[in-house]
Amino acid sequence: MYFSSRVIASISPTMNFSSFHLTGFSGLEQQYPWISIPFSAIYAMVLLGNCMVLHVIRTEPSLHQPMFYFLAMLALTDLCMGLSTVHTVLGTLWGLSKEVSLDACIAQSYFIHGLSFMESSVLLAMAFDRYIAICHPLRYSSILTNDKIIKIGVAIVCRSTLLIPPVIVRLKFLNYCHPHILSHSFCLHQDLLRLACSDIRFNSYYALMLVICTLLLDAVLILFSYVMILKSVLAIASQEERRKSFQTCISHICAVLVFYIPIIGLTMVHRFGKHLSPMVHVLMGNIYILFPPLMNPIIYSVKTQQIRSRMLRLFSLKIH
Repeated sequence: MYFSSRVIASISPTMNFSSFHLTGFSGLEQQYPWISIPFSAIYAMVLLGNCMVLHVIRTEPSLHQPMFYFLAMLALTDLCMGLSTVHTVLGTLWGLSKEVSLDACIAQSYFIHGLSFMESSVLLAMAFDRYIAICHPLRYSSILTNDKIIKIGVAIVCRSTLLIPPVIVRLKFLNYCHPHILSHSFCLHQDLLRLACSDIRFNSYYALMLVICTLLLDAVLILFSYVMILKSVLAIASQEERRKSFQTCISHICAVLVFYIPIIGLTMVHRFGKHLSPMVHVLMGNIYILFPPLMNPIIYSVKTQQIRSRMLRLFSLKIH
């Protein structure tokens, strides 16, 4: 069994059949007030960092360029990811609520998975932006016009929101006969499937197809774009120009790694880690939802000179 008898015993005997028990750090319930402090700080940094990136890009005319429009999409996606999970994660740690209704759980899983697909799509668009900027610099402004960026943004939203409902809506009609104890303090599609005793083949196969057609395909296309970028950069005679070209890609490469490594880790834990401690599942789940939104503003603030200089100017104005 995934969780200790202590967790099972903590579930209210009057719990509604259509509600689920959120799991924090099993066995450390007495330490929740202390554990909530770093989590509260992380969420505050996620919200503040991404809001600052959006504010800087919106108010600085020199940043109204394709690269920074895509960065704004990334920051907005990360901000929404933080907002979609903060109430259950901190609610569990603060003892405000340890139960969630089936409808709320399904809605949260829709936003979490949809935002993950959206972040993957935005990272692919950013890879395309870097490919055009380095491999076809003279055509950059004619290819990535404002109209094209709007169309790319609409395509990202449609891809991330319209493909998921068939598999998410079906969760409403499954029978959940196993103990209603989730593996995390938020809801995931695969976590709800684990509790179902209905036929889940459609959900399993459709979800696998979605992962292949979105996350895996995006990763392959991002890798292909960097192969083309590397080929183009190595053809540059000047070593200084090579360095500058690579420098413009470092932030994006870091963002890609920050996004894909936690997803791969969580997938491996869910697929092969049934024998692992519940603590490992909880940690990997929290890293999956919090690490990219936390790190992306830091990465782009440190590695992107334009963002860094505008943020320093913003802080200096606030101090004075």
